[in-house]
Amino acid sequence: MTSSAHGARRSAPAARSRWYERELGWPTAGSDPVELLTGVAFDVIELPAVAGFAMLRRVPRTGPVAVEGPWMRLLVAPGGADELPELLDWLEWGGVPLDLAAIGVGGRITAPCPASSWPPPAAPAVRGPQEAAVWLRPPEPGGGLEPTLPVTGFGGDGGAPDLVRLVAAAATECHRARLLRARPLPRQRRAGKG
Repeated sequence: MTSSAHGARRSAPAARSRWYERELGWPTAGSDPVELLTGVAFDVIELPAVAGFAMLRRVPRTGPVAVEGPWMRLLVAPGGADELPELLDWLEWGGVPLDLAAIGVGGRITAPCPASSWPPPAAPAVRGPQEAAVWLRPPEPGGGLEPTLPVTGFGGDGGAPDLVRLVAAAATECHRARLLRARPLPRQRRAGKG
């Protein structure tokens, strides 16, 4: 590898970090990979990507959405992570095993590749755990994030759903995905038997 190529590889994470800090005002940490700090500008609701793609078909308007490997990450307003357990209880999902988690104050997520990764993939694909984080629904640089983030209360503003409806749809799709994984496969007919 040439020294200029090696220098470009080292400067890519720094450029990504600067992009997030300057264009969006989001604090970052780390250098390879660059990480976004949660609990400051946004919190994250994380669910399996399979359930997430099904949820996105039901909830066409959300805040920014990213995918990394088998996980989908929905950006929600700061404080949303703290509300997830109570919302699940209120929606009568408490005690039901769901692959639904929240990342709030003190958490981090891998920074999806900025503009160069857009447009996002057209359809869900089977993703391996080594796949880089990408935006499915990117934040708009300079557009202000807060009006697009789901918040508690009904009738979310700024084109995004309220947090209650988003969590209800996410929990439903997580439960469906879990049931489908647990369902036994039908027996295959043996050759020659009708």
